[in-house]
Amino acid sequence: MIYRGGCHCGAVQFEVEAPESVEVEDCNCSICRKTGFLHLIVPLQSFRLLSGADTLTTYRFNTGVAEHKFCRVCGIKSFYIPRSNPDGVDVNLRCLATQPDQVKIVSFDGDNWEAHGAKLASKSKPVP
Repeated sequence: MIYRGGCHCGAVQFEVEAPESVEVEDCNCSICRKTGFLHLIVPLQSFRLLSGADTLTTYRFNTGVAEHKFCRVCGIKSFYIPRSNPDGVDVNLRCLATQPDQVKIVSFDGDNWEAHGAKLASKSKPVP
């Protein structure tokens, strides 16, 4: 399925290819807890930025590896390049215009990222 998504003001628009049934992570780390991000990690080739590249700004913290992309106009982070999957894109499920038919939300202990981050490594690998 191809899902469209974007930021609140509409400046940033993207498409993401994902199954009709997805599993997403609800992370308890400091930034995810404050923004309510639900993680749908996909391979880079499953994501296409349609508009707003010039509107995005990047925020990095802690190790500086993750590239948190925010719309400069409305402040929404609709996707980012995650530390766990630098070869993929992490889309906020809540920023999709239409939702997958089935969504399984699993808790992820990002507050203790070093102990659990490797569990996400396969999320950006293409499904055969």
